[in-house]
Amino acid sequence: MSDDHVYMTLAEGHEDDTRWAYGTGFEDPLHGVDTTVPDGVDRAGLAALCLALADDALIGAQRLAEWTTRAPELEEEVALANIGLDLLGQARLLYARCGQVDGTDQGEDAYAYFRDPDAFRNVRLTELPNGDFAFSIVRLLVFSSWRLAHFTELSSAPDPVLAAIAAKGVKELAYHRQYAAEWAVRLGDGTDESHARMRAALDALAPYWPELFAAYDARDAVLADLRQVLDAAGLPLPEAEALPGNGRDGDRTEHLAPLLAELQSVARAHPEATW
Repeated sequence: MSDDHVYMTLAEGHEDDTRWAYGTGFEDPLHGVDTTVPDGVDRAGLAALCLALADDALIGAQRLAEWTTRAPELEEEVALANIGLDLLGQARLLYARCGQVDGTDQGEDAYAYFRDPDAFRNVRLTELPNGDFAFSIVRLLVFSSWRLAHFTELSSAPDPVLAAIAAKGVKELAYHRQYAAEWAVRLGDGTDESHARMRAALDALAPYWPELFAAYDARDAVLADLRQVLDAAGLPLPEAEALPGNGRDGDRTEHLAPLLAELQSVARAHPEATW
């Protein structure tokens, strides 16, 4: 099997693979953008959307950071860390916009470090522990496919700041999806052990997918992406009933609190510190 061009058809339209996390071609996505909230835009709704998308990215980035020193190979450790940096960059921009429009004027640190778990609005898929490499690859594939569809639509949002953030994110997320897809095919079409682990990961994560589509309904596009990848990997697309609750409504798993305790520990111990 050759995986040199796996998923290339899904990359069509995203040929510019400039990625800030890799230190190439960085431009301020908000340079020259009018930050005034346009007339007719629901400020509360805009703030809630920015907060939720930022929470998704922050928690997803923290889980990816946990692979540092633990990934199967050094190259994958670097790749996962850089994908996490992309998501962290998205979170920072979205938190900043939230603070501009929700009436609080809070900075990004206030949202990331000084909220308790029940105040977070991320989809629960992002807060699950990493599991093995197959589990993290399946999660990244599903999450990046869904977020890419969402950001593609948001790139023409009426709020110019959100549109600019989304347009930058589209380029990053196209790479995230491609990276995960290529690994999904390698593992699914690899050894009996890697195939079995991919199947187990798909079955474990499938109950969390409906929550993504409740937050933003890109079901047809995401499932088409997954079918293309899973067919190449020789893996079935699982079906599962949705779990009760919804992360967007503040429902959490048992795993978010310890993740935030680690993420927020330094900032809460030294709340006025600067570095």
